[in-house]
Amino acid sequence: MARRVSADIAALRHLDAYVVSALALVFAVVTVLSDAISVDLRWAVALAGLGVLVYRTTAPKPDVTIDQLLQDRQGFEAAPAAARLRKAREVWLFAPTGINFLSEENLAALRAGPMSRPDGSLRVMVLDPANEAAMTLAVRQLDDSITYPLQEFGACHRQVVQRLEAIANTWPKTGTFEYRYLDYNPGFSLVAIDPTGKQGRVIVEFHGFRNEATSSRMHFELGTSDSRRWFLYWTNQFEQMWAAARSPD
Repeated sequence: MARRVSADIAALRHLDAYVVSALALVFAVVTVLSDAISVDLRWAVALAGLGVLVYRTTAPKPDVTIDQLLQDRQGFEAAPAAARLRKAREVWLFAPTGINFLSEENLAALRAGPMSRPDGSLRVMVLDPANEAAMTLAVRQLDDSITYPLQEFGACHRQVVQRLEAIANTWPKTGTFEYRYLDYNPGFSLVAIDPTGKQGRVIVEFHGFRNEATSSRMHFELGTSDSRRWFLYWTNQFEQMWAAARSPD
């Protein structure tokens, strides 16, 4: 119970109920020990508690289906990435190439977002171009298993590496920027927006096997208020991968 309450408070859930419950408990203890609290004040706390209970019985309950939680890329068009990135302070990315995320539109948003803030941070990981085995396997995973391919892994990877080098070496930046190379494709891509903040979001895409197109891959998005356990799981996945990745030469 204590763990659940701590998780709710950390995620700013059910604060009204916890405040009223705490007041009721304090007043109950004080009432037992003394008569210092007036009858009117006791009734006020009791009615407040009753009001919270009644409100919770009438408040609309979120009814999220599994199909609403698990979507393809088109399911996230309602919240375009560029608009979210402009408001972000911290962004993490892992993808084998990251070509779709590191588009010109999103890079412009990142320039206006985390890279323009003194406390802003952008961390990017892609597959290691020096690891031939990982690169060869990625072609099989990401090119050969797509029924209707539109992009070629090697060309996309080279283009992204050029963009990362340009960002690191020539772009003026107020925030910090780092990129690394990972020698292993774990089978998913991951984007975290403000992962250390209270309103953090994590988006995970599974590469799967023999997709019709890259846009048909399954995605899901989590916030700290959705599931703190799994939100921390995925942010920890990124941190573990980051620690295992190498910095560019």
